[in-house]
Amino acid sequence: MPAFDIVSEIDNVELKNAVDNAKRELLTRFDFRNVDASFELNKEVVKVSAESDFQVNQMMDILRGNLAKRGVDARAMEPKDMIHSGKTFFSDVHFKNGIEALIAKKLVKLIKDAKIKVQTQIQGDQLRVTGKNRDDLQAVMKLVREADMGQPFQFDNFRD
Repeated sequence: MPAFDIVSEIDNVELKNAVDNAKRELLTRFDFRNVDASFELNKEVVKVSAESDFQVNQMMDILRGNLAKRGVDARAMEPKDMIHSGKTFFSDVHFKNGIEALIAKKLVKLIKDAKIKVQTQIQGDQLRVTGKNRDDLQAVMKLVREADMGQPFQFDNFRD
């Protein structure tokens, strides 16, 4: 029986490259000269810090642009609230890895409501979809791509 997995993962190497490129861009920008601003990557969390909240928002745009250039979907970003401490503003940006249970249930419901003849199983932080027909599986892929669930999805382990 044909099957595939729906996963939501980010490429950590590309994330590191995007953060490094954002650091380099920050050094060359005229509006960030003599400003204490930085990007720090720790596993899947990027700490953005600057002297004003406006600069932190500009840095978020720089990060989004560099993520797009490196092929990392910006929907995987989950910025947290801005914190003001002393003379600097901080914001942590978490990156979603894996499908949460609530979103997995929404995906299962979406697939069931579409009346496509496939079976879905939630397996930890991914979703397994099996069916008798390859066309049905491709219809599920199209349905998931068009659905806006707030995070990017990839399709893995397609077996015939």
